Amino acid sequence: MTAAWGRLFAVDAGGNNLLRVHGSGEISTVAVFPDRLVPAPPGMGLPDPFPMQAVPTNVVVGPDGALYVSQLTGFPFPLGAANVYRVEPGSAPELYADDLTNVTDLAFDRHGNLYVVEFAANGLASGDPTGALIKIRRDGSRETVLSEGLVNPYGVAIGRRGDIYVSNHGGSAGLGEVLRLRSHH
Repeated sequence: MTAAWGRLFAVDAGGNNLLRVHGSGEISTVAVFPDRLVPAPPGMGLPDPFPMQAVPTNVVVGPDGALYVSQLTGFPFPLGAANVYRVEPGSAPELYADDLTNVTDLAFDRHGNLYVVEFAANGLASGDPTGALIKIRRDGSRETVLSEGLVNPYGVAIGRRGDIYVSNHGGSAGLGEVLRLRSHH
């Protein structure tokens, strides 16, 4: 959930949409993220192509004032199928970043770089809990900031001094921790 323009916005992973929460408690739909057709996993007897749900996971306000929405993706959780969308209320969602996998959170730094957390960098269906923190620069180039030691990371936040905080062990009850990556001021 995030606040923008004096309003609250939230994602609904089950409904695959971005919602506005009005002060009266009324909820309205801002954007819908439709199913996409992807190759079916082999040997399961599923229709091919298979309809994969979007499963939006978070919304933040970007440096341009637009809303940015991360996407986990639904089954079969294909590698590189998760996206980040840019949304201006009243307009259709625009693809901002693609070729990501199982994204659970995102945050912008003061320079306009977007950091995304991949809960399972090799895909949820792989059984590999290794995650990743990806930095996407304004020009679209990207780098993996951290992967080693990330076990099903879930959230990311950026402090006032630029330090990056990542929640780790998001799938392991009682083992959770918050990692801090210090900024190089």
